[in-house]
Amino acid sequence: LAARQRRAPRAPRRRHARGSGMAAGASDDASAALQQPRVAVLLDIMNTLVHDPFYQEFPSYFDMSFDDLIKAKHPHSWLRFERGEIGAEDFAAEFWAEQERNRTEPVDASALLAHVSSHYRLLDGAERVLARLRATEGVSVHALSNYPVWYRAIEDKLALSRYLHWSFVSCHTGVRKPDRAAYAGPAAHLGLQPCDCALVDDSQANCEAAEEFGMVAVHFSGWMDGPGGGAEAQLERVLAARGVMLAPHPGE
Repeated sequence: LAARQRRAPRAPRRRHARGSGMAAGASDDASAALQQPRVAVLLDIMNTLVHDPFYQEFPSYFDMSFDDLIKAKHPHSWLRFERGEIGAEDFAAEFWAEQERNRTEPVDASALLAHVSSHYRLLDGAERVLARLRATEGVSVHALSNYPVWYRAIEDKLALSRYLHWSFVSCHTGVRKPDRAAYAGPAAHLGLQPCDCALVDDSQANCEAAEEFGMVAVHFSGWMDGPGGGAEAQLERVLAARGVMLAPHPGE
């Protein structure tokens, strides 16, 4: 059960070039060049921006330990749910492994989501970094997340679309990190070279796969603490190396 989610992507905000007396076609080309983000920041959601209830609160819903839940659940239903192959009701119906279904209560899809979503919260430092990214010229910010349609509950509670586009959530793309296609799709869609895409993710495997594809990756272990001064400082250096200066926090 790996947890992640999406909402319809919001349209990128565009800045328009000032007139300069150039021919109309040339002016349009210059304007388009100024509007095109130079770097895309691709943010994992669960346990990078948002607390992931999977490891503690999810098992507690069933009065089970994490290890016991892993043994009792169906081995593939969550992955299928994340890839969008089944919806929430089918996921609930297929939640338990075959040998558990006759001795375990059926799962109430709505009640499970209500329990899980009550524990969604931003991690320390996440909103600060999101606000800095939103204020930074030349950057587009997107979710690149393994998560089912439950991402909509994250949006409803935390309104992350204030800061990012829900562009690449596995329930809509049909692929999960660390599959190579999970990285190739965003780069192609955004019209950027892989080296101009920066992933921030708490999974080492996901970061290694992104780097193998040609992206730069920041392995998240905390926004303000951790290797290299934390993910915020690492991301700031990644952007600076690409000619983009991360804006100060609006309150500073």
